[in-house]
Amino acid sequence: MERVFLQPEDVRELVTDQFGVSCRIAALDRLTGGTKKGVYRLSLDDQTSVILYVWAAGEDYWPPLPAVPDDPFTDASGAELFATNHAALAAVNVRIPQLLMLDRDGRYLDADIALLEDAGAVKLETLIERDPVAAATPLSMLGDALRRMHTTFSSKCGRLAATTAIAEASQSRRAEDIILDQALSQLYAVAIRDPRLATAHDRIAGHVRRLRDAITDRQTYGLVHGELGPDHVLVTPAGEPVMIDVEGLTYFDVEWEHAWLQMRFGDAYPLLRPVDLDPHRLALYRYAQVLSLIEGPLRIADTDFPDRQWMLDLAERNINKALTDATG
Repeated sequence: MERVFLQPEDVRELVTDQFGVSCRIAALDRLTGGTKKGVYRLSLDDQTSVILYVWAAGEDYWPPLPAVPDDPFTDASGAELFATNHAALAAVNVRIPQLLMLDRDGRYLDADIALLEDAGAVKLETLIERDPVAAATPLSMLGDALRRMHTTFSSKCGRLAATTAIAEASQSRRAEDIILDQALSQLYAVAIRDPRLATAHDRIAGHVRRLRDAITDRQTYGLVHGELGPDHVLVTPAGEPVMIDVEGLTYFDVEWEHAWLQMRFGDAYPLLRPVDLDPHRLALYRYAQVLSLIEGPLRIADTDFPDRQWMLDLAERNINKALTDATG
């Protein structure tokens, strides 16, 4: 389908209601990077700006995927998840953009929307690359926030419900079993597409099962972002790290988070000063994320996503890693 994104006239009523009749729109810019929702910077004529989230079919590039039923990370998107998770992070003193308005009744657009504080355009990813010394303080502060999250415990894993309890649908199984099934499902999906993975299917599946079998019982789960990279953290002019894209927040093994953090933060990861971790869980989750970074990019590359080649290159790197790391 040909995607039609928001234009300034689409949000004039919203601006009038929220900021007054004297306020005018100076610019409406759709920001890059979002694949499940539209993210816009709404600039006003008084030199201020806010961020607009739009959850609509035309903003979502992801085709559907048959998923493990209790996998909390698949299709983690939507205004309800955002609002619930925003409140949960605020409750443990994690810096997130201030929520200014949430509309789930279609008052302004044929979509759920949220208005948020504009925390700025500088991503921690950019700061790490440009000025590692300046990045040290926000990295340390982010590590403090992560420890508050990862020491907020539950005896059940799964997404947060509207009451900030655990959703009933996610109470049944242990985290490592959910990820085992997710990994095998994603392996099946990519083996159909790539002959190298088809040939190695049984070897890779055996490797995943052995990694799972090395894990001993533990049923204490921390609050995790789910997909936190330095591109999901903004840095304010005052140097505060601000966590964004929080719809995937869930109670889960903190090793899942740290497997992702290690991969995404690279040499900067030790500055986060992580909590103690189980090496066997880390090993399973690292490898499962490799398979996920094959399946997801290949799936979205079949759509009209604008940076298709980047996704294909990402999948190729992880295909090689999956083949190299699988043993036996």
